[in-house]
Amino acid sequence: MSPRRTETGGRIDRLRTIRFTFDGAPYTGHAGDTLASALLANGVTLFGRSFKYHRPRGLLAAGVEEPNALVTVLRGEVREPNIPATMVEIYDGLVAVSQNRTPSLAWDVSAINQLGGKILSAGFYYKTFMGPVIGPLKGTRFWMFCEHFIRRAAGLGKAGTAPDPARYERMNAFCDVLVVGSGPAGLMAAKAAADQGARVILVDLEANFGGSANWSGETIDDMPAADWAQRTVGQLEGNDNVRLLPRTTVWGYYDGNTLAALERVTDHKEVAAKGEPRQRYWAIRAGTVVLATGSFERPLVFPGNDRPGVMLAHAAERYAVEYGVLPGQRIALFTNNDSAYRSALALKKAGAAIVAIVDVRSDVSNDMRRLASEAEAELLDGHAVVATEGGKGLTGLKVQRFDATSGALSGDERSIHADSLLMSGGWSPTIHLASQAGAKAEWNPARQAFLPPKPKQSWPNQQWIGAGAFTGSFSTAEAIAEGRAAGLQAAGGAASSAPLPVVEAAPGDPDPAPVFEIKAKGKSFVDFQHDVTAEDVRLAHREGFVSVEHLKRYTTLGMATDQGKNSNVPGLAIMAEALGKPIPEVGTTRFRPPYTAVSIGSLAAERFGDLKPERLTPMHDWHLANGARMYSAGLWYRPMIYGLAGETVEQAYVREAKATRESAGIVDVSTLGKIAVQGPDAAEFLDRVYTNMFSTLAVGKARYGLMLREDGLAFDDGTTWRLGEQEFLMTTTTANAGKVMQHLEYFLDVIWPELKVTVTSVTDEWAGAAIGGPNARAILASCVTGTAVDNASLPFMGIVHGRIAGVPVMICRLSFSGEMAFEVYSGAGYGTRVWEALIEAGKPFGLVTYGLEALGTMRIEKGHVTGAEIDGRTTARDLHLDWMLSKKKPFIGSAMMDREGLIAPDRLELVGLIALDNRPLNGGGHIVEELDEANPHDSLGHITACCYSPALGKYVALALVKGGKARHGTRAFVSDPLRNRFGPIEIVSNHFYDPDGSRMHG
Repeated sequence: MSPRRTETGGRIDRLRTIRFTFDGAPYTGHAGDTLASALLANGVTLFGRSFKYHRPRGLLAAGVEEPNALVTVLRGEVREPNIPATMVEIYDGLVAVSQNRTPSLAWDVSAINQLGGKILSAGFYYKTFMGPVIGPLKGTRFWMFCEHFIRRAAGLGKAGTAPDPARYERMNAFCDVLVVGSGPAGLMAAKAAADQGARVILVDLEANFGGSANWSGETIDDMPAADWAQRTVGQLEGNDNVRLLPRTTVWGYYDGNTLAALERVTDHKEVAAKGEPRQRYWAIRAGTVVLATGSFERPLVFPGNDRPGVMLAHAAERYAVEYGVLPGQRIALFTNNDSAYRSALALKKAGAAIVAIVDVRSDVSNDMRRLASEAEAELLDGHAVVATEGGKGLTGLKVQRFDATSGALSGDERSIHADSLLMSGGWSPTIHLASQAGAKAEWNPARQAFLPPKPKQSWPNQQWIGAGAFTGSFSTAEAIAEGRAAGLQAAGGAASSAPLPVVEAAPGDPDPAPVFEIKAKGKSFVDFQHDVTAEDVRLAHREGFVSVEHLKRYTTLGMATDQGKNSNVPGLAIMAEALGKPIPEVGTTRFRPPYTAVSIGSLAAERFGDLKPERLTPMHDWHLANGARMYSAGLWYRPMIYGLAGETVEQAYVREAKATRESAGIVDVSTLGKIAVQGPDAAEFLDRVYTNMFSTLAVGKARYGLMLREDGLAFDDGTTWRLGEQEFLMTTTTANAGKVMQHLEYFLDVIWPELKVTVTSVTDEWAGAAIGGPNARAILASCVTGTAVDNASLPFMGIVHGRIAGVPVMICRLSFSGEMAFEVYSGAGYGTRVWEALIEAGKPFGLVTYGLEALGTMRIEKGHVTGAEIDGRTTARDLHLDWMLSKKKPFIGSAMMDREGLIAPDRLELVGLIALDNRPLNGGGHIVEELDEANPHDSLGHITACCYSPALGKYVALALVKGGKARHGTRAFVSDPLRNRFGPIEIVSNHFYDPDGSRMHG
């Protein structure tokens, strides 16, 4: 028998022994144990070290709110840090290690931080290291010296570097009613809704449904509450319209009643079954949500409240009843409410000795005195715990008389020998999801807690309904009644007069005394994980951080992995007292998703190994088969070069660009953003979106357009084709396709809803090939049927329709390379067929395929801009595109584009650069008037794009330089200390090649 394992009781399977290791030491537990319960059963009291002071910490809770017992789980070389031991189900071969300690949990050298005292108080990193003058370490230099050590000390668990081999899944689910939480309220809500025929999903983050019924010791319908819960779950399992999701945490509540959930599918298994993912991400879209998420017990704030052996009372009750584990042999309880008395009685029945119940209230009810008597505990009413004793485990506590009204202590201290102290400071409803949904918490002075707002008549379409402890109804009978009512309401059913299950429970008043802190000598912790003390909260007040949001950030209260589930309300109460205001005036912080940590693997799901989707053009396989070297650009995989044997990247793109200028080249442009703009007001809409006119554009013609942001800065450019009176095809840069689509939708939905226009992303519907060069027209003419492509039939910016290889195509004559060029679009499914037909037709002319490097080279030679120049800081004038700014109409950004700062004469302007030392230039290199390699300074601007120009036979670049146009013909220097590139350059026009456009026009 383990040191603290009870002889009987619990949900565990005592016939199955599980072997695991913690910090390298072997332990055993039973099937059904968590890592926390198994270690506690083996007599382990030390589970972790706190963040700042490295104080020894034991278990505080039994669920997801646990702040102290964070561990790293190892599977081979894969590490997953910061997992509460309370949420780790043990399995054979489990390997877990403690965190934030060196060299061991028992002997941590960083525990010396406890001697830091006020030096390490709230905001110490802002103040302590910024001002001392110690020799050469003046001001911020001292901080820079200390920063390395502070960063090494930051964090708790150590992230792994090994690739995660696990598989993850993503699922979409739709239901009429989503019930979050499977305690008595949640079970009744799910059953009531299911009985009405509604499609129901019941979700609970624990492995077993039932919530508090599994450990309350109550009786429901003449059977143990846990048995009643399992019977109800069995009834739900038999319904085809019910989906049960255990081990699933709903972590986000979003618009449209969409909720995000994470299912831990195989985290509790030694080996996953074939095809099973490790975790599954659920996107659940519900008609109505029933929030039955329960509540968290709060700790009390008093000196030594963080010592190993000090635990929440309900957590101890759970360990005893659910897992058959006692937190200690001699147990004392400290409380401000009645719920601790039930815990004392449950622990007594499990075999523990209850030595004392310390209650801050002097008017304890007769029912509670009777329960204390049944637990054979000495009742010390009107007393408070003022200190705890022990090292890495509790050995005793000190109590003193306490006035709950004034908060004053009196009389002599009294010592009590105990190895476990259980505290109960009241209960906080788990309102996180409601807060995420936009509900503003309301303070309830009786419950001394923030509750969700009550439904109002002005909310006819309210999409969530609360039930049980979530609403502040802490009794099981109330939870069952509210759960059934919520389920019926969610499913659209009428109120039922059928009898409710009968609950037999211990008496108790759920309202606590308004006591949160016992002011006595010693550190009293509010946030256990981040070592935030009551004095830190008062220090924040003295230093002016009186807003709850500022308090949170200055002290880091509630910013740990537990997100303040235990510490939020006590911290607010202490701040309220310091301000001399009631708690509701101080308010609470807004809860934001995720409710608990979410693995990146689950968010990526099937796209394992990628944080971005792999977008492939229709011709992708052809590129690979024909020697293309691919890279990612704007979420797409595109050819960089089509290298020959032994060629460098520079040699390849120079060859491709030169061949295109001499004869012809073809490039895949399927990745350009393509948006269909249609409707009676389409032309008017484009006039407002673009800086130039599009309503005057003839059908069958295209026009180059520029967009500005609302602040007057350049946003995107591209061509838009008029295919009909009310139909346009807009093209955007590859990287900005999604942003432009959002931009258009925003203005149509919010700013100009009266416009009759629809916009549709059709990027993936079209395959595109651009063929350019002196022989481009001849190649096209040899393979196109159904249309002529001569200058009269297809002038510059003209559009024609024909066929290539029998495939319908749309051809527009426009150029990005500066040569006579044509863009050929076909349906995406026929992209490769048209591509191959064009290449076959080009063979007699020496047509080459070219990649992005050659494309970039030719655009630099022509001085065309892309995202490197339209970087969110430049204006149309900076880019010499002011000729496109219409004076006949307003457009997005026109009201702001002439601000003083945007027309200043010293703004960065687009120029060309030529390297006078004939060496490569680098993007990001700075331009300076005077070269100082030892101390680079006084930058005039920077390089945005560079290449070797086969047309000029020189290394050239585009750059943004102060007063750029006025500097044409002058000399300066490139200063690039990171890459040790310094040298002379000449500043010239950005139009290096064919400035009059004669080649483009043929």
